[in-house]
Amino acid sequence: MTQATVTRRRGGRTARRAERAGAPPTAERPVRAGLEGGSYGPLSESDRRAIHEAALDILETIGLADPIPSCVELCTARGARLGEQGRLCFPRTLVETAISSAAREVPLCARDPELDIHPGGRRVHFGTAGAAVHIVDARSGRYRESTLADLYDAARIVDVLEHLHLFQRPLVCRDLEDPYEMEINTLYACLAGTRKHVGVSFGHPRQLEAALGMLHLLAGSEEAFRARPFVSLSCCFVVPPLKFAEDACRCLEAAVRAGLPVLLLAAGQAGATSPAALAGAVTQAVAEVLAGLVYVHCIKPGAPALLGPWPFVSDLRTGAMSGGSGEQALLMAACAQMGRFYDIPTGVASGMTDSKVCDQQAGYEIGINHALVANAGPNIVYEAAGMRASLLGFSLEGLVIDNDAIGAVLRTLRGIDTGPDSLSVEVVREVCIAGPGHYLGHPQTLDLMQKGYLYPVLGDRSSPGEWVERGSTTVLDRAISATGDILRRHRPRYIDPETDAAIRARLPIRLPPEPADDRRSARREVRR
Repeated sequence: MTQATVTRRRGGRTARRAERAGAPPTAERPVRAGLEGGSYGPLSESDRRAIHEAALDILETIGLADPIPSCVELCTARGARLGEQGRLCFPRTLVETAISSAAREVPLCARDPELDIHPGGRRVHFGTAGAAVHIVDARSGRYRESTLADLYDAARIVDVLEHLHLFQRPLVCRDLEDPYEMEINTLYACLAGTRKHVGVSFGHPRQLEAALGMLHLLAGSEEAFRARPFVSLSCCFVVPPLKFAEDACRCLEAAVRAGLPVLLLAAGQAGATSPAALAGAVTQAVAEVLAGLVYVHCIKPGAPALLGPWPFVSDLRTGAMSGGSGEQALLMAACAQMGRFYDIPTGVASGMTDSKVCDQQAGYEIGINHALVANAGPNIVYEAAGMRASLLGFSLEGLVIDNDAIGAVLRTLRGIDTGPDSLSVEVVREVCIAGPGHYLGHPQTLDLMQKGYLYPVLGDRSSPGEWVERGSTTVLDRAISATGDILRRHRPRYIDPETDAAIRARLPIRLPPEPADDRRSARREVRR
């Protein structure tokens, strides 16, 4: 046998391995956006019914304080009652009408239609979110204030991560002090960095109005944006316990009328701004988001709205938030179940590790929470990647590490196929009776290599010897390398120059007009 023959044979094996390793079409991949959850739930059917009845009682007899005049006018016109103490109460019939007329699916469009997602039913998606005020340095663990350039970097990274299906701003641009400039630039940086659906929030209707002008320019017209709204509003319209937030309510009304999908957020903290009893925390959150649903119904029946019951956990010894706890997983899984109880698209939060860095604590807290919460069947899991220190810190490297964890969790959603071919009786017969006694080269094994199994991007499955030969790297080492590579290579231009010029003529945009040559120059420009 000649060396040329050996080389050709080795080359053939290499080619076959490469072919098997190639990604199959999206529909045949082991995981994808919108896999169905719902196989896990801490609440029984009677538990869900009891929470529903308790929430209706709260809305009818306690109500919400501090409604703005337009809210009172809209809701009382449909049957709500303003009590003597100024609390707006919602009769059962009004709440049930709002539930029955609510949208059962809320498409979240992307500027690339192939990246649209369709929350509804049991379909599960993952995305970022949060308001971290610090960035974690991956090597030193030191914290510094987060900036506009960091937000743009985060958007670019999420743009290429397979298992994050939408991008909601995860951090606050602390280098922009004026709230108007900060919120306008937050939206711009998100849209400049990713084609995926973008979620934002606004503190005042003035910022929302300016943002709508930007969105209409990007879409081509107001009508085009209304037809495919590629941005949604996360709205903390309520201040737990059971009080309306004035400016957020004004933003909610404006967003619904402008055609933006809205996430109705109620984020109490058990033992502080919601009951310490877990069932009580869920009940209050459900009551609050149902009040928001009635509010939306009174503005525009059937407008696209997602429920966002987000009860958080306190460490009752200190009062500190405990986002990575087992109790947090139970709360969010229960809220996911309540969303399915109402058959209304629902987003919850998971992945908010208490660890300050990307370490073992972060890994086990994120893994436990994502596995339980996603399998309870929420339509969107927010704050799912990069969050550290119970939402106070954000890690760019954590995005790519957590993306691996989310992929593994998505694989658990898909479950196990038990169809006749998967039961493999004939495959066993072939291998054991007529075959080689193993399944390594069997056509079923080769077919399922990419269609049935998911492989980590950063996780290491090599032997100890191979690992040492490759430099004994940790997952953090590999994440630092991968993050740097993405930021060097992926500099998208999703806003065309003509539209960009029109936006800059109207609004104080602080990112450079063109992607800078490196991150340091981008940060220098932002600081100016």
